[in-house]
This record gives sequence, structure tokens and C-alpha cells, in this order.
Amino acid sequence: MKLIATKVDDSPAVMAEKIAAQQLKAGFAMDPYFYRSHLVFEQELDRILYRSWLYAAHVSQVPEPGDYIQYQLGEDAIIICRDETGEIHALMNICRHRGARVCEELAGNRKTFVCPYHGWVYNLDGSLKAARAMEALEGFDVADYGLKHARCCVYEGLVFINCDADAPDFEPALNTVGAALKPYDLPHAKVAHSQVYRVDANWKLALENYLECYHCSTAHRAYAKMHTIQDLEDRISDITDAMLARAEAQTGVPGITLNHYQAYSSSTDFGTDVYHSRYALYDGFLTGSDGGQPVAPLMGQFNGYDGGAGDFQLGPLCFMLNYPDHCVLYRFTPRGITATDMEIVWYVRGDAEEGVDYDRDAVTWLWHHTTLEDEYIIMRNSAGVNSRFFEPGPYNPGYESICTDFVAWYLKALSAGI
Repeated sequence: MKLIATKVDDSPAVMAEKIAAQQLKAGFAMDPYFYRSHLVFEQELDRILYRSWLYAAHVSQVPEPGDYIQYQLGEDAIIICRDETGEIHALMNICRHRGARVCEELAGNRKTFVCPYHGWVYNLDGSLKAARAMEALEGFDVADYGLKHARCCVYEGLVFINCDADAPDFEPALNTVGAALKPYDLPHAKVAHSQVYRVDANWKLALENYLECYHCSTAHRAYAKMHTIQDLEDRISDITDAMLARAEAQTGVPGITLNHYQAYSSSTDFGTDVYHSRYALYDGFLTGSDGGQPVAPLMGQFNGYDGGAGDFQLGPLCFMLNYPDHCVLYRFTPRGITATDMEIVWYVRGDAEEGVDYDRDAVTWLWHHTTLEDEYIIMRNSAGVNSRFFEPGPYNPGYESICTDFVAWYLKALSAGI
């Protein structure tokens, strides 16, 4: 984690002043204060991150009873576990006695979770099974001291969690893009590979980088020569219109051309952001690979290639770019004020066999190299933003409009905590 100076006179009053000043500069990049303030980061956790629906796992990572995987956010760890009945739970990795973590390994299989400190034992559903010698405390009831739960939503094989017990349900929002997402048959898909890219930068810099393609033509040459999203709409409308016209016939998927934006300021409920559009690849390219040619069997219900890709947002920090032959999930996880995990998960058809039906390096090539390029530019963005001489400039209205929307949503959410 990169160390930055602490602002010793920071306070809620200073934060409120900075928010008000930034809201008067709609369409401009944010003041460096929002990337440097430790107070801001604490408020982000409480007011934004722990109140939002966040991607935590895929069902294939916990296929059997007792299987678990940990999702780490900020300083917290959440156990995604399947119990004996097959239900998936999101359990806070904090013993209800003195707070020690009850699970250290990032993934595995357990019959119970046992606190290594004083030996309290928890069932797979989080209920307290045994608390050694606590019968000495009059009135002690194991039913009162189970592991705390986060909300859990399993949709199309994707496991989402929300730490806010009063959070609105996520499924109604997800259903608005379900027609475009379900044809990939993600519940039966296979994780071909996953990789975490740690970048020593504030999470908003990493996210804002993903939300715009203004940088794509200069920073991502391989990506830009395939994906029309790197250009302004009026310049590629003919290619887009042709792809949309043939999409249903060539893929065999009704509703694949759905266009729906319900994210950030347009979201129906806080933290339930969803979005989908299908955009074109340039002529001659069928998928996101080295050369743009197929690298795996067609996903789910797909019968062919239309020269397009499905662009999804699933919650504030999770995105998917789905090609007919493989899907790429991108998750941003804040780990500290200057540390962000950018994780990519590549999915292929569930019955595809590595080395026979697909080559892992071929499937991952484009987005692995694109993310390494992103690391490079985000780190240089972070270095400049953390300078006391940085003065934010305006967003490009054509390329960076979603960044403008994100900033407006972010400032409104942050101000609610003051």
C-alpha cells in the first residue's frame, strides 16, 4: 500500500465544505481531497460500500456442502459458504466472543468454523454450535451468538452480498437485464481463470478508469482495434446498426440487443446498479482475443457470432464484458485508501475442457494485457492526483459521461453521512 500524508485538520466540516464545492463543479474531475482523506475513506465504507450489492463469488467456487471462499473488503472478511442443505450464506469472519477470525484460509472445505482463540464452534449456516465452558454464565444461550450475516443474492450463478440488513432486494433490478444475461448460462459456466491485480491507488481512480474509454485508443492498442466503444457513437453508428440488425438471427438469442441503463444516479434503489448494452466489434473481429477469432465453445444458448459483445454493470463495482464464446467479469474491491484489488474472472462453457476445447492463455490474453496497461496508467494518475499542485479539469462529455454520473451519485451518497 502506498503511504500518503495525513491531513491533520481534516473533519466532517471540511468534508462537507469540499463536497459542496465539488457539487458546484458538475462535469469536472474530483478534487484530490477525495482520494487522500482518511475520513472520506471511512465514510465511503459506511455510506457507500457496505450499503451496496457487491459481487462476491460464483456458485462453482462453492459447489459442495462445506465449501467456502472468502471475500475481503476494506479491513473486513466475509465467508461465502454452502451449508448442508445447499444454501449459500455470507458470514462475517468475526467470532462473537472476542472478535478473532474463525477462518484463515481464503478457500477450502469445512464441517464447522472453529475460533482458534477460545474454541467457539460455528455451524456452516453461522449458528453457534458450542461455546466451551460458557455454561458458567447464567442465561447464556448459543442461539444469541451466531456469526453475523450479510445479505446474499444468488442470480444466474453469481453470488452478490450486501452488508446492510435493510438494503433493498437486488433481484428486481437484475431482472431488468436478465433477458440479455441469461443466454450465457452462467450458472453452469466454468471459471477458466481468475486473477487479482493489486494497484496502489484509490479505488475511485481504478473505477473511473473503467467507466470511460477516452483513454482506450492511446493506452490499449490491442483492445481499441477490436472494440468500437473506443470511438464516439456518431463515428461508428453504421457498424453498430449493422450488428444490431443481425444480432438475434446470428446468435439465436431473443432480446440480446436490450439497451438498459439503471446505474448510479439513475438506479431505482441505492446500490442496485444495473446496465446493459450490446456494442459492435470492428469488422472481421468475432470475439475479444488476439486476432479477434474464437477461443472457446459458444456460451449457453448462443448459436453463432454477430460481431458484438454484451456490456453489463451488476452493482456499483462489478462489470462484465460477455463475448459469445467467453465472459469476462471485472470486480473492483477497495482494500485501503491507496490500495485496490482489480479482479478478473474469465468464464467459459461449463462442459469445455481445458487443452481440448480452449487454451487458457488464449482466453485470458486480451484482458490480462489490457489490465496490465490499466495498472500502468492508474498508477501514474494516482501520482499526479496526489500532488498538491493538481487542479482537476473537465470530463469529456462524449467519452466520460458515466464518470460525471458516478461523481454526482458518489457525492450525494457521501454527503448523506454528514
